[in-house]
Amino acid sequence: MSYVVRVVNLALKKKEEQGCREIEKVVIQIGQMVGVEPYYMKKYYLEAVKGTELEGSDIECEILPVIAKCEQCGLEYHPDKSNDYMCPGCGSGAAKTVQGREFILKEIHALC
Repeated sequence: MSYVVRVVNLALKKKEEQGCREIEKVVIQIGQMVGVEPYYMKKYYLEAVKGTELEGSDIECEILPVIAKCEQCGLEYHPDKSNDYMCPGCGSGAAKTVQGREFILKEIHALC
Protein backbone atom coordinates (compact mmCIF):
# COMPACT_ATOMS: atom_id res chain seq x y z
CA MET A 1 0.00 0.00 0.00
CA SER A 2 2.92 2.35 0.64
CA TYR A 3 3.82 2.17 -3.06
CA VAL A 4 0.27 3.20 -3.99
CA VAL A 5 0.34 6.13 -1.58
CA ARG A 6 3.67 7.27 -2.99
CA VAL A 7 2.35 7.16 -6.58
CA VAL A 8 -0.84 9.02 -5.65
CA ASN A 9 1.13 11.73 -3.83
CA LEU A 10 3.54 12.18 -6.76
CA ALA A 11 0.66 12.43 -9.24
CA LEU A 12 -1.15 15.00 -7.08
CA LYS A 13 2.07 17.01 -6.74
CA LYS A 14 2.58 17.00 -10.53
CA LYS A 15 -1.05 18.08 -11.06
CA GLU A 16 -0.59 21.00 -8.69
CA GLU A 17 2.87 22.05 -9.97
CA GLN A 18 1.84 21.95 -13.63
CA GLY A 19 -1.61 23.45 -13.07
CA CYS A 20 -3.18 20.47 -14.82
CA ARG A 21 -6.93 20.03 -14.97
CA GLU A 22 -6.84 16.27 -14.89
CA ILE A 23 -4.52 13.28 -14.59
CA GLU A 24 -5.55 10.61 -17.08
CA LYS A 25 -2.99 7.89 -16.43
CA VAL A 26 0.05 7.12 -14.34
CA VAL A 27 2.67 4.73 -15.76
CA ILE A 28 5.04 2.95 -13.40
CA GLN A 29 7.82 0.43 -13.89
CA ILE A 30 8.15 -2.35 -11.34
CA GLY A 31 11.14 -4.66 -11.12
CA GLN A 32 10.31 -8.35 -10.69
CA MET A 33 12.28 -8.46 -7.44
CA VAL A 34 10.25 -5.70 -5.78
CA GLY A 35 7.43 -8.06 -4.94
CA VAL A 36 4.62 -5.76 -6.04
CA GLU A 37 1.91 -7.42 -8.12
CA PRO A 38 0.45 -5.22 -10.89
CA TYR A 39 -3.04 -6.59 -10.23
CA TYR A 40 -2.98 -5.35 -6.65
CA MET A 41 -1.23 -2.11 -7.57
CA LYS A 42 -4.09 -1.28 -9.94
CA LYS A 43 -6.78 -2.46 -7.53
CA TYR A 44 -5.48 -0.40 -4.62
CA TYR A 45 -4.69 2.62 -6.79
CA LEU A 46 -8.30 2.77 -8.01
CA GLU A 47 -9.49 2.54 -4.40
CA ALA A 48 -6.99 5.13 -3.16
CA VAL A 49 -8.02 7.78 -5.70
CA LYS A 50 -11.76 7.53 -5.04
CA GLY A 51 -13.02 10.91 -3.89
CA THR A 52 -9.77 12.68 -4.81
CA GLU A 53 -8.72 14.87 -7.72
CA LEU A 54 -7.31 11.73 -9.34
CA GLU A 55 -10.61 9.83 -9.43
CA GLY A 56 -11.16 8.54 -12.95
CA SER A 57 -7.44 8.22 -13.67
CA ASP A 58 -5.85 4.88 -14.45
CA ILE A 59 -2.53 3.24 -13.65
CA GLU A 60 -0.41 1.17 -16.01
CA CYS A 61 2.28 -1.15 -14.68
CA GLU A 62 5.26 -2.23 -16.76
CA ILE A 63 7.27 -5.15 -15.40
CA LEU A 64 11.06 -4.97 -15.61
CA PRO A 65 12.61 -8.45 -15.75
CA VAL A 66 15.60 -9.37 -13.62
CA ILE A 67 18.90 -8.93 -15.44
CA ALA A 68 22.18 -10.02 -13.91
CA LYS A 69 25.71 -9.21 -15.06
CA CYS A 70 28.29 -11.94 -14.64
CA GLU A 71 31.30 -10.83 -12.62
CA GLN A 72 33.53 -13.32 -14.46
CA CYS A 73 32.77 -12.75 -18.15
CA GLY A 74 30.56 -9.62 -18.14
CA LEU A 75 27.59 -11.28 -19.87
CA GLU A 76 24.17 -9.85 -19.02
CA TYR A 77 21.51 -12.52 -18.68
CA HIS A 78 18.14 -13.39 -17.15
CA PRO A 79 18.80 -15.67 -14.18
CA ASP A 80 16.14 -18.37 -13.93
CA LYS A 81 15.62 -22.08 -13.40
CA SER A 82 16.50 -22.91 -17.00
CA ASN A 83 20.12 -21.83 -16.40
CA ASP A 84 20.15 -22.77 -12.68
CA TYR A 85 20.58 -19.04 -12.00
CA MET A 86 24.13 -19.31 -13.33
CA CYS A 87 25.79 -17.41 -16.15
CA PRO A 88 24.94 -19.17 -19.42
CA GLY A 89 28.23 -17.91 -20.87
CA CYS A 90 30.75 -19.24 -18.38
CA GLY A 91 28.74 -21.06 -15.70
CA SER A 92 29.75 -18.71 -12.91
CA GLY A 93 27.40 -18.02 -10.02
CA ALA A 94 28.97 -14.65 -9.26
CA ALA A 95 26.76 -11.90 -10.64
CA LYS A 96 25.34 -8.50 -9.78
CA THR A 97 21.72 -7.57 -10.35
CA VAL A 98 21.57 -4.68 -12.83
CA GLN A 99 17.79 -4.60 -13.29
CA GLY A 100 14.78 -5.88 -11.42
CA ARG A 101 14.76 -3.92 -8.15
CA GLU A 102 13.30 -0.69 -9.51
CA PHE A 103 10.05 1.07 -8.71
CA ILE A 104 9.91 4.04 -11.08
CA LEU A 105 7.23 6.60 -11.84
CA LYS A 106 7.80 6.62 -15.60
CA GLU A 107 5.09 8.96 -16.89
CA ILE A 108 2.06 10.92 -15.87
CA HIS A 109 -0.41 11.61 -18.66
CA ALA A 110 -2.18 14.85 -17.80
CA LEU A 111 -4.50 17.40 -19.35
CA CYS A 112 -2.96 20.79 -18.55
